[in-house]
Amino acid sequence: METYRHVAVAIEDSPGSERALAEAARMAALTGARLSVLHVTSIPMPPPYMGEGGVFLPDPEVMEHAALVWLKRAIDGVPGATPVILHGYPPDAVCLWAAAKEVDLLLAGSERGKIERILLGSFALHLLRHAPCDVLLARLPKS
Repeated sequence: METYRHVAVAIEDSPGSERALAEAARMAALTGARLSVLHVTSIPMPPPYMGEGGVFLPDPEVMEHAALVWLKRAIDGVPGATPVILHGYPPDAVCLWAAAKEVDLLLAGSERGKIERILLGSFALHLLRHAPCDVLLARLPKS
């Protein structure tokens, strides 16, 4: 029986992501796998000019540094977790990275309601359809 060698989890600041991170850490520990924790930023490179008055978006390097600081805090206390910052459209960025890094198991939280899925799309469904590996979705308990 083949075991997972590389487990990755995509997280954001949400309860579903906290649950997915805990499950990813458990799966990695059970199988002795490497654990990568992904966070995707949609930072435009270079920042576009916005409107009259010469207003620019915040510096992408500052935004990326802030994302990395947040991610490192989020994985503090998770043994063996390696932080990874990705850029672009989150579902595509995660799937492309997972293929390039030979991920065996990809985890994510699944918590958007119907309206959010209609407006924003379903990150989880995209992973299920396009990830190059097994996918595990961590759901929040029903209240």
